[in-house]
Amino acid sequence: MKTAVFLYNPGSGKGKIARNVGCISTIFQAYGYEITPQPIDFTANPFDGNETISLMVVAGGDGTVNYVVNAMKRKGLDIPIGVIPAGTANDFARAIGMSCETLEAARQIASGAVDRVDVGRVNGLYFVNIFSFGVFTTTSQHTPDKRKHRIGKLAYIIEGIKEFRSMHAVPLEIVADGERFDLRSLMVLIFNGETAGGFRLARRSSIRDGLFDCLLLEKKNFFRSTLAMCRYLAGGSPKIVRHLQVRTIDIRSSVNEPTDVDGQKGAEFPLHIECLAGGLRVMCARDREKVVKN
Repeated sequence: MKTAVFLYNPGSGKGKIARNVGCISTIFQAYGYEITPQPIDFTANPFDGNETISLMVVAGGDGTVNYVVNAMKRKGLDIPIGVIPAGTANDFARAIGMSCETLEAARQIASGAVDRVDVGRVNGLYFVNIFSFGVFTTTSQHTPDKRKHRIGKLAYIIEGIKEFRSMHAVPLEIVADGERFDLRSLMVLIFNGETAGGFRLARRSSIRDGLFDCLLLEKKNFFRSTLAMCRYLAGGSPKIVRHLQVRTIDIRSSVNEPTDVDGQKGAEFPLHIECLAGGLRVMCARDREKVVKN
C-alpha cells in the first residue's frame, strides 16, 4: 500500500484545513493511500521516521512548503511533495497547477502523477518560488500576518507603498552566467516560480525551464524609480528594470542587506544562487501535459 504523511498548519486557511482533516484523509484512502495526518512542528524535521513514505502532502502557504522542502533536502531524500494551498498567495501551488479549493486540490494529488520541477538554492538554502532582497523583501517581512489573513494580497500593496517612501539602493557586484556588471539596485527578484504575492511579475518565467527569471530595479530618483515599476507592472519595459534569464548568479555587496526565500529569512551575502533543473518531485494533476515517471 502507498503511504503518505499529511502535514498541515492548523492556523492556515483560517482553520479550514484543520476542519477538513477527516475529509482530506478519506480522499487519499479512496485512492489507496495509508495516510497519517500530522500538525506541522516547525522545530522538528517532519521526515524523521518518515524516510520511506511514498508521498508528503503539505497544506499551507509558500513558507510552509519551503520549510518542508529544506527539511527533506537536509536528509538527502527525494520524496514527492503534494501541495494543498492554504496560505495568502500560494504562488508555488499556483505554478504547479493546484486548485485553490481544498478538497479538489487533495483529489488532484491523490489521483495525480509525479512531475519534476526546478528548485532554487542560495548558499545551501532551497527555495521553491522566489529569492529576493530590497524593497520587495522589506515589504514581505513587514506585512503583519493578521493583515494578510484578513485582506490577502491587498496587505502587501499597502505595506509596499509605505516601504517605497524609505527605499534605499544596494550596491551590487553581479556575475550572471559568466557576465559581470555592477548595479545600484532598489530591488532584486529571482524567480524560480511565476508569481510573487499573487502578482505575475516574471512574464516569461517557468518552473520547468531550468532557468531563473531575474528582475533588478536600478536606483534613480524616487519619482523615476516608482514610475518605472508602475510601467513594468502595466506591461511596459522601462530601461531601469533589468530582466535576465540565468542558471547561476553570484552577488556581492558592501551592505549585508536582509534577504528572503519564499517569504522566510534568507541567506547572507555574498550570495551564490543556482537553479537545479528538475530538482524537486511534485504530485500534480494528471491532465498536465508534462508528467514524468517516478
